[in-house]
Amino acid sequence: MSTTKVVLIFVILTGAIFFALASDPEPLQDLCVALPNSGVRVNGFACKAESNVTESDFFFSGIGKPGVINNTVGSLVTTANVDKIPGLNTLGVSLARIDYKPGGINPPHTHPRATEVVFVLEGELDVAFITTSNKLISKKIKKGEVFVFPIGLVHYQKNNGDTLASVIAAFNSQLPGALSVASALFSSKPAVPDEVLANTFQMDATVAETIKTKFAPKKG
Repeated sequence: MSTTKVVLIFVILTGAIFFALASDPEPLQDLCVALPNSGVRVNGFACKAESNVTESDFFFSGIGKPGVINNTVGSLVTTANVDKIPGLNTLGVSLARIDYKPGGINPPHTHPRATEVVFVLEGELDVAFITTSNKLISKKIKKGEVFVFPIGLVHYQKNNGDTLASVIAAFNSQLPGALSVASALFSSKPAVPDEVLANTFQMDATVAETIKTKFAPKKG
């Protein structure tokens, strides 16, 4: 990775730290490495004893190269949040890498706990978010460029090019959460009633049932 890319990614991460003032609570000690197995969770994870903390609690190598995309939407999100880096607990920041096949899409979704900033590593993407007044804010972005998705708003990215594309995303939360609009509506457990979906989308209830089958877990 070139020096320019490293500097830009660092700028994104630094910006996310400032965003954190309006998101996750600020830490009250030097560190609070997550201890998920403790069973204690009060707006975050319990802390590992500092005497047991090691450098591996603050390290993750999983977003350094493209992941294997093997799904129908043609994109893959690799997270670098508190679940992967326990040392992020209480720090209010995280990263992710998103890779896209040609034509691949990261479908409409929201992050309930974070603003997202993406930096394009490779390729070109059509990106957009929708405001609460139903205005679509869209832009074509390319390698080296940055785009922001405000907290909680529905947004998406699509690779309209004929080559692979990838971005690094920064969030002002240790665990931003991701709620896929389509998946939430058509694959929830228990299921959203067909008549609710039919009335919402002004379609026949049988169509709603058919769409649900598209989101059903694939049998092995």
